[in-house]
Amino acid sequence: MSKKLKIGIFGFGVVGQGLHDIIRGQDLNLEIIKIAIKNPDKKRSLDAGLFTTDHDEILNNPEINTIVELIDDADAAFAIAKKALTSGKHVVSANKKMIANHLAELVELQAKYGASLLYEGAVCGSIPIIRNLEEYYDNELLHGISGIFNGSSNYILSKIFNENMPYDVALKQAQELGFAETDPIMDVGGYDPKFKLAIATAHAYGLFIDPDKILNVGIQNLSEQDIQYAREKNYKIKLVPTARKISTKQVITYVLPKFVKADDFLFNVENEYNGVTVQAAFADKQFFFGKGAGGHPTGAAVLSDIAALRYGYRYEYKKFHQQNGLIHTDNVNIEVYLRYTHEYTVEKLKIENIVERFSRNDFKYVIGSVSLKSLLANKDLLVQKDVFIAHTGRFTYTDKQIEVIAGEEALVH
Repeated sequence: MSKKLKIGIFGFGVVGQGLHDIIRGQDLNLEIIKIAIKNPDKKRSLDAGLFTTDHDEILNNPEINTIVELIDDADAAFAIAKKALTSGKHVVSANKKMIANHLAELVELQAKYGASLLYEGAVCGSIPIIRNLEEYYDNELLHGISGIFNGSSNYILSKIFNENMPYDVALKQAQELGFAETDPIMDVGGYDPKFKLAIATAHAYGLFIDPDKILNVGIQNLSEQDIQYAREKNYKIKLVPTARKISTKQVITYVLPKFVKADDFLFNVENEYNGVTVQAAFADKQFFFGKGAGGHPTGAAVLSDIAALRYGYRYEYKKFHQQNGLIHTDNVNIEVYLRYTHEYTVEKLKIENIVERFSRNDFKYVIGSVSLKSLLANKDLLVQKDVFIAHTGRFTYTDKQIEVIAGEEALVH
């Protein structure tokens, strides 16, 4: 028997309206009591009595047992979620920045007050990746999780590679369609997929990682030369967040543009679609594909969480509670393509084992090995307009790193 949910919604933008469209006309054993909005003067299709600008009118209403948080402001979203959970109200959220930055505290609040926080809609839109990591892979050894987590940047890259559209034109089109914000840096700079990666890593490996400790470099400095290089090699460039287990005890995370080959699942993920690849020890490689942006796809994920609450569902954070001894590290070397102008860029990043180098007046690049630690320490260098970096897909370990990994393996066996 399902429990009736009496819902207070915060935010009635694209996702909020998409959610309402899906709920309307269905018998789901739930009732929307009140919707909090910012602008009371905006003309809306629903009864004006349903709306309020007073957050406490919802949070202090004893009749409301479930809060659906769909606003952009991460700080305000956290205040709403915290007060709701502390009051014993369940929360459904799609705010990836808020969740990624406060996940450890939010998990404690759920345990202390017996409420549940669900956030499938915060990661990859319509793809049910969190529920799968939490339930299907709960006893799996995961080698890695990666993919396309941001529909805006993927739309731009699709237009560039499939239609020869200039970056600026593709970005403007993405903004006009509502995929990218007026200030698009959250998407094209790799911040949005970084927050999503932090959340996914909590469920995949039981690690609550401070997003500031995850490298994110985006596509905003992509040039014609980089595009031409990729085309000559029959690659596409995709913005790919990655969490990967590199030894028995170490997990790395980063968000970087990546050269993607034609045999990669991600090669044909286009426009606003997202794709997630999970590499597991026993289930092997599995791929999830779906729309990552838009009111109805994200609204469908939010509704899935709401529906699950009717039956008392909650995340158990099984891998976190297993205390499996995993640690987050930046002690790994990856192979990268680096376009640059000044030689000191290569020197400061400590690019080693260079396997390819090209230099002319208007275009210089190297392909070589660099430590994730060095990239994190020099992120200010990586976002300068004359620099573009992309992962080739290869990992290159130093002798010392190999010794550490071999030592861990020996202890296990």
